[in-house]
Amino acid sequence: MKKFLAMAIAAALIPTTAVMAGPPAPKAHGIESKDYQWAKMEGELKAALDAKGDPKSGEEGYEICGACHLPSGAGRPDGTFPQLAGQHTTVLIKQMADIRMGMRDNPTMYPFAKELVDPQELAHVAAYIQNLCIPIDHGKYEGPDATLQVTKGKELYEKQCVECHGKNGEGDKAKFYPVIAGQHYKYLLRQMTEIRDGHRRNANPDMVKIIKPYTNDQLVAISAYQASMSMPGAMCKPKAKAKKK
Repeated sequence: MKKFLAMAIAAALIPTTAVMAGPPAPKAHGIESKDYQWAKMEGELKAALDAKGDPKSGEEGYEICGACHLPSGAGRPDGTFPQLAGQHTTVLIKQMADIRMGMRDNPTMYPFAKELVDPQELAHVAAYIQNLCIPIDHGKYEGPDATLQVTKGKELYEKQCVECHGKNGEGDKAKFYPVIAGQHYKYLLRQMTEIRDGHRRNANPDMVKIIKPYTNDQLVAISAYQASMSMPGAMCKPKAKAKKK
C-alpha cells in the first residue's frame, strides 16, 4: 500500500504525456460541464483532508517518489517532474482525489492512484512533502531577454495573480491554491498553457477566466517571474562551499 501511495503522490503533478500501460481512467465531468464544482468537499477528498497527517509517518511512503522527484522533492529543472517540496497538503490531496475520480487526466498516475484506498496514509505522505524545504536551484527562465521577461511577468502577476497566489508565491492552503515559489519554469508554463487551452479539466474556473485572454508571450513572461519567486523561511539553505585544501 505504501508503494502505491507514494507513487501516486509523486505522479500527481507530472505531465500527462507519458502513459503507462493499464486500464483507462474514468471520465468524470470536469470544467466543461455546467454542473462542475471545483472543490467539492465530500467522499475520499474530505476523508483525507480530515485525517491528521504526520510528516514522520509519511517519510517511508515518500521514498519511492524520490526516484523521479528526488529525495529532496526538487523534481527536475526541465519540468518533466515538478517540484513537490513545500506544497500544501490540501493541493496534493485534491489532485490525488481528482485523478482517481477522473476529474483530472493523468494516465501516468492513474494506475497507481486507483489503488489508493487509505486516506490516513495519504494524509501522512502529503504532510511529509509539505514539510520539506523548497529547493533554491530550480529551473529558471533561460530564454532571450531574461531580465525583461521577468519584469514583464512581475507586472502581469501583480495585476491578476497576486490576490490568489500571494506576494511570494505562497498560495493559499485553505483555498487549494498551490505554492508556486520554487517551481520549475517549464512546468509552470506548461500548466498555465493547458489551463488556458482547456486541457486541465479540474482547473479552477476563476483562474480560467483570468488566464483565457493571455497570449503565449504573456504566459512565458508570467512563468519566468513565477519561477524567480521565493518564500522567506521556506526555502532550503544554500549549500556550503567546499573548502579549498
